[in-house]
Amino acid sequence: MPGRGTAPRNGNELKGQVVELAQSLGLRAQTEVKAGRRLWGQQRYIDVVITDDKNGRRLGIECKFQAMPGTAEEKIPATIQDIAHWPIPGIVVIAGEGFSENMRGYLMSTGKVVWFDELEDWLRLYFGL
Repeated sequence: MPGRGTAPRNGNELKGQVVELAQSLGLRAQTEVKAGRRLWGQQRYIDVVITDDKNGRRLGIECKFQAMPGTAEEKIPATIQDIAHWPIPGIVVIAGEGFSENMRGYLMSTGKVVWFDELEDWLRLYFGL
C-alpha cells in the first residue's frame, strides 16, 4: 500500500508518493497549486492539494525531504509560518534521515508536521476515511 514500506529518496519522489497515497484513498490530488502571493510578492505554490470530492474538504501539503544533515531543515519553520496564510488548512510532510534531533523535536511540537510513513493514518483521520 502506498505510504508504507517504500521510503522516498528525494523531494520529487516524496511529492509523487503523497499524490499516490491520496489517490489510493479515493482522494483527488493536484500539484503545484497557485495560492496567492507571499509577503514579498513572490507567487505562492502549494506542493500538493488533496480534496475529498464527497464533501469538498481540502488540505494543502508541503513536501520536505532531507537525506543527510544540511540547511534544508532550516527552511521548514518559515514554511510552517507561510501555511498560516494559505486559504486552506495545511501541513508539512517530511521524510529522510537528515533532520537533526533538535529540528525533529521542534517540527513535531508545531502540530503541523507529519512524517511520510505516518501520513496515511493522518489523512484517514483528517478526511474521516
